[in-house]
Amino acid sequence: MPQTAVAIQGERGSFSEEAARALLGRNVQVLPQETFAAIFRSVTDGEARYCLAPIENTLAGSVYENYDLLLEHDLHIVAEVNLRIVHHLIAFPGTTMENLRQVYSHPVALAQCGKFFKRHPKVEKIPFYDTAGSVKMLAERKIRGAAAIASHIAASVYGGRILQKHLEDHQENYTRFLLLSRQATVAPGSNKVSIAFSTRNVPGALFKCLSVFALRDIDLTKMESRPSRGHPWEYLFYLDFVGNIKEKKCQKALDHLAEVTDFLRVLGCYKSGER
Repeated sequence: MPQTAVAIQGERGSFSEEAARALLGRNVQVLPQETFAAIFRSVTDGEARYCLAPIENTLAGSVYENYDLLLEHDLHIVAEVNLRIVHHLIAFPGTTMENLRQVYSHPVALAQCGKFFKRHPKVEKIPFYDTAGSVKMLAERKIRGAAAIASHIAASVYGGRILQKHLEDHQENYTRFLLLSRQATVAPGSNKVSIAFSTRNVPGALFKCLSVFALRDIDLTKMESRPSRGHPWEYLFYLDFVGNIKEKKCQKALDHLAEVTDFLRVLGCYKSGER
């Protein structure tokens, strides 16, 4: 398939790159960016066709910054992928399990490998800005007795050696990524809709909003609230539900919701990612 430019947060070899390959194929062209805001701007400015944004992890919870960025930019969710997070211990010549003294990685990755550090109490955990970035740093500095926790792709990108696999405490460790584009498309088989809305802070307001789905037997799969900037103690609600915007019952539910909300935006209709 032809190369497709996708902006990701982090260095080459990150879990975001692994997710991009899982969703779009091995030939995908990734454009690493330092921040989440930068990947959204890459698409808005036309530098990349897509960006791939992590939105929630089964252990760490929601990525609130990316929920806010969804409304700051006029982008559309066109696909999603659920990536199984497998942490690998990666080192370079001169470092073995016997002389291991330091492990670098993102703080979340370090926290998800607690059992490994209990088994190796003399190994120091050193937080780093990025999982793949820690592997890149070790490839450049060649620190003897140091390793990094990252994806298997990082090992291949930077020429590292995997000392151990499956360092994560929980096997049910998944990150959900959203693929975003300037163009709104509804692919065949799309069965999930994401929306954002706000309503007045009056008794029963949120109940009325949710009832438009209950009345039509539409299954809600996720709900998140975020502060409405400039409006203290008021909130924006993000909602995922099962369905397709071309279905009559979904159209009627959204029409009904528009009547009882102050703001409503469809963020995308896409195929639910496989577990």
